[in-house]
Amino acid sequence: MSMSDKEVLTELKKDGPDQLIKDVTKRGVDFEMTPDFEKKLRKAKATDEVIKAVTNASPKARAAAAKSAELGAGTVQLSAAETKDFNALKDELDPDKAISLAEAYLKQYPQSQVLSYIYSFEANAYQQKGDVVKDVDLCEKSLDLMKDNLMSLLMVTYAIPQPQYIKGHQTDEEKQLATAEAYAQDAFKVIDGLKKPSNESDEDFAKRKASYTAGIHGSLGMVHLDRAQLGLMGIDKEELAKAEKEYQLAVTTVDRPDSRDYYRLGETYRLEGKLDDAIAAFTKASELGGGSGIKEFADRQIELCKQMKAQAATVPKP
Repeated sequence: MSMSDKEVLTELKKDGPDQLIKDVTKRGVDFEMTPDFEKKLRKAKATDEVIKAVTNASPKARAAAAKSAELGAGTVQLSAAETKDFNALKDELDPDKAISLAEAYLKQYPQSQVLSYIYSFEANAYQQKGDVVKDVDLCEKSLDLMKDNLMSLLMVTYAIPQPQYIKGHQTDEEKQLATAEAYAQDAFKVIDGLKKPSNESDEDFAKRKASYTAGIHGSLGMVHLDRAQLGLMGIDKEELAKAEKEYQLAVTTVDRPDSRDYYRLGETYRLEGKLDDAIAAFTKASELGGGSGIKEFADRQIELCKQMKAQAATVPKP
């Protein structure tokens, strides 16, 4: 799965610029470069090559690169004015400005051949702002125009099962989770059909595809974890088992797993009563979380699981 800003900073300080450049190139990042974050990177001794690599690994840059390949191949033809506006949007780092540019683009070019990508860029901007409702809405508009837009498929599959979104859809939660599951299957199909670029090695291509699939498995883990807690009769053990399987796939199929997937795996183990496994998963989440909020939450869960183990040990056996 893509690297967070916290992971980027932590790896830069721990492993140095060369390793970071390799990892962001392979995995991508889940944020856009901003002037403030560039200052943080510079303070951590980032080189110009690091700044460029992180910028080029952002969701908008990766999507734009794919679209640029299509433009270069002549499969999509844009006017000079539209190309200029498209590039301005894809290069905009500030989410509020990106939203304004996207809205202006939609009004100026309502019949554009690249509207699906414009919606993707705008959805990504709202994702940065933490607005999952707009994120999902725009991703779905993007997919209505191009059902195999991988950027939108990955974003919407991740966003729907998140607590921030599900809390607003409690009356139709199962329907929403089924929708996320369907998008995940669509994403798997798109990834299976990806063609290797001529300038990418077989190994790097395989790792890039693995990072995409790991992210989808993490999203499916969240779908099953949500479902496990839907019933009125308590936790659904079968759904927990499915969540465990998906999160295990998410953390074992890539070189650098996402700390959030380890955290959710820990939650799943805790709900299953597998406290030792839960402590191990939360410990990995804490280690990978670096200086992010995940570390703090994971450390709390480790202490909770230890307390639960201690309490269980004091209960007399029948």
